[in-house]
Amino acid sequence: MRLEGAGATDNLIYFVGTATTIIRHAGFTVLTDPNYLHRGQRAYLGHGLWSKRRTEPVFPPGGMPAPDLIDLSHLHGDHFDRVSRRALAGNVPVITTLEAAQTLRGRGFPAACGMRTWQAVDLTRDDAQLRVTATPGRHALGAARRLRLPPVMGTVIEFSEHPDARPFTIYVTGDTLLFDELRAVRERFPSIDLMLVHLGGTRILGMLVTMDARQGADLMELIAPHTTVPIHYDDYGAFRSPLADFEREIRARDLDGQVRFLARGDTLPLPAAATTR
Repeated sequence: MRLEGAGATDNLIYFVGTATTIIRHAGFTVLTDPNYLHRGQRAYLGHGLWSKRRTEPVFPPGGMPAPDLIDLSHLHGDHFDRVSRRALAGNVPVITTLEAAQTLRGRGFPAACGMRTWQAVDLTRDDAQLRVTATPGRHALGAARRLRLPPVMGTVIEFSEHPDARPFTIYVTGDTLLFDELRAVRERFPSIDLMLVHLGGTRILGMLVTMDARQGADLMELIAPHTTVPIHYDDYGAFRSPLADFEREIRARDLDGQVRFLARGDTLPLPAAATTR
């Protein structure tokens, strides 16, 4: 199966569901947080905790283009599940946290690469380059840290079509809450073209562990991306801040013109990189 209306060289984002997207740019294909559980199946969140999926992925992992890279925020069942583990090729590089990479290498993904904050890796193909930089993330703050959730990270993905091109830059927040260290993302990357923001207001045992509508809007104001695409907001029962909350929040702040909403199965065309840096 090919993405409807998409050629092999098209620049686009395709929204599969949860935090799962397919990003194509500069001839590269990046898969984020592969979650292909079906409606009614349960994602394991650790320490005996589960959440049931309420939606269906728009197509199975076998129907997607082969990725050059998997960008994985962390190793929770709603970001990398048992269906994905069976379906994805083990030799694909997985950029993730140190802890998740160690686990994945033991599960048949020898190319899993653990990243420290601000560490970067590069892929090249002819004149094109893909650079992924790990950014700070915190899955829990305050009392919620007692949940002992796994380490998480975000990423900044830079696509350069040739050496003289200004990179097209995408910030994938990962399952982080808003905290002071995220200011450094704006300082290091002052011109973010697009932000994929993980929302949902996920609560575990009543404690917030992913950004809700207010935090998501706060992050938009902090990072100031040209465009924001909300993801990870209604697929599981643990998500308590629906997309409607985010819509109201950004309208109240006059930010709605900077947001593109994608339904599962929608594509967002991306512009080619600028010709000069």
